Amino acid sequence: MATTTADRNGDGAEKKRKLGGFKTMPFILGNDICDRFATAGFGANLITYLTQQLHLPLVEASNTLTNFSGTSSLTPILGALVADSFAGRFWTIIAGSVFYQLGMIGLVVSALLPSLRPPPCSPPGSPACRRATGRQLAVLYLSLLCTSLGSGGLRPCVVAFGTDQFDHELEQAQKQKQGAAEAVEAVAGRKRRYFNLYFFTMGIAALLAVTVVVYIQDNVGWGWGFGIPAAAMFVSIVVFVIGYPLYVRLKPGGSPFTRLAQVAAAAFKKRNVALPEDPGKLYQDKELDALISTNGRLLHSDNLTFLDRAAIVMPGDISGSGQPDLWRLSTVHRVEELKSIVRLLPIWSAGIMLATAESHNGSFTILQARSMDRHITSHFEIPPASMSIFGTTAMLVALALYDRAFVPLARRVTGLPSGITYFQRMGIGLAISIVSVGTAALVETKRRGTAVEHGLADDPTAAVPISVFWLVPQFAIHGIAGAFSSVGHMEFLYDQAPESMRSTAAALFWLASSLGHYMGTLLVTAVQHATRGRGDWLQDNINRGRIDNYYWLVTCLMVLNLGYYIICFHFYTMKPLEVADDEHGDHDKECELSSVQKNGTGAGGVSRMV
Repeated sequence: MATTTADRNGDGAEKKRKLGGFKTMPFILGNDICDRFATAGFGANLITYLTQQLHLPLVEASNTLTNFSGTSSLTPILGALVADSFAGRFWTIIAGSVFYQLGMIGLVVSALLPSLRPPPCSPPGSPACRRATGRQLAVLYLSLLCTSLGSGGLRPCVVAFGTDQFDHELEQAQKQKQGAAEAVEAVAGRKRRYFNLYFFTMGIAALLAVTVVVYIQDNVGWGWGFGIPAAAMFVSIVVFVIGYPLYVRLKPGGSPFTRLAQVAAAAFKKRNVALPEDPGKLYQDKELDALISTNGRLLHSDNLTFLDRAAIVMPGDISGSGQPDLWRLSTVHRVEELKSIVRLLPIWSAGIMLATAESHNGSFTILQARSMDRHITSHFEIPPASMSIFGTTAMLVALALYDRAFVPLARRVTGLPSGITYFQRMGIGLAISIVSVGTAALVETKRRGTAVEHGLADDPTAAVPISVFWLVPQFAIHGIAGAFSSVGHMEFLYDQAPESMRSTAAALFWLASSLGHYMGTLLVTAVQHATRGRGDWLQDNINRGRIDNYYWLVTCLMVLNLGYYIICFHFYTMKPLEVADDEHGDHDKECELSSVQKNGTGAGGVSRMV
């Protein structure tokens, strides 16, 4: 894939200003900080807006929130398709930002105009409160839809666009006769730091949002509370555009989904054709794959061999001009692209349950905090939605210490340059998440017991005499889990996905979050129906409900999910990749690369083909 500003093939490239690298990070991450600030600014407290301002019942508001979060994490698949097929990541980010800005403006208007909200009532949630009308909800949902479409352009492309700024360094190192192993390890190290930095900046933005914006929403007004994130979104667009001359902007390699469909169709058409004993007889075409394999072609692997039939040359597969019919014949590289996606799906799916467990943090946990003693001083109460500050702070501290403390210690034990593999990092995060949800169940048992003990079981608006800081451990543990699982998950998807599908890989990360939130909605609905008339675990009066039992159910599901992940890891096969080995002055020699070996060299490891 060539760049629009950097000529990768021309001799004049060396005369041009060096593009990419860490100097582009202030613009890319500056855009991301403002985007995350805007997202967290209205998302962190949205449950309060739905229940206190629009007077929606608890379960309906919770499902609205999880459905919105799920949709926002589903649209990145569309954004990735647009970016990888024809628009490129830069312009997809711009388009996503504009849609997001329109959605934020709609939310500001909805909060400012009294005609777009039901009349206020006291106390909120009482039978006298009139819920929002269909027209009022339509304006809200249309605004949320615009922000979801905006997320579709931003989420899959920002992280991949950032790594694009380092991919060209591998090519430069090879041109300078640097060995493949050293070049790959150097670039892998920079990408590893970038992933940590990416999630760190996300945390900083969320920290600012849940402190400043949530306080304004609760104490000043929702117009300002939505207006500030909207202004931040506008700033993010300006900052990102300013960095335009410095970016490496890769040309899209065509629709990856079309290529995957072509491989599947060709393999099905040749389902009765015998496979050759020598994989070297399968179809190869370096020129055809040049645009989608600038970092090296994928090598043949011995699993999912049914798909290899797509690369068997049959009469009529190649025209007289030498061009293959791609719906009848695919190269080995394209076959391996589909294999890579199929292989990573089981491990990817383990992240779905993680998002399901996380989905209650924006709904039930906030309602728990609202019912507790939130006084820091006699005159200041911490806003319920700001409790997530402790999870965000824990994640930031964990990310800051990861490279500086954890990796050096782990490296002494494992000998891996990265300390641990991203498989281990994700597994550790999944295990810590189990502890987080279990802790939430114990704290809710304590909170509910205190409410019953003081005769407040039938008074959902009363402040239960138990400090809100009992919720801090579950938030902190959850934040630490995210520093391991989320970063490991993203790094795994980016590394093991085909080169031409990096935006799609990032979209898969958000798709797991989407499916997790939808699963959270299904789980809440199923629990509500199953317990109705038999304890009512989830009801508007949480002092009478049994949210703790719901948390224990999620904990059990998380334990099963960890076991599933371990089994998937055991059977996983790494993506094989070849690059020219200039270390020996022979451009035709190739070596097999895996940025992370399952049980061996760690990030940046190289095993040579002999």
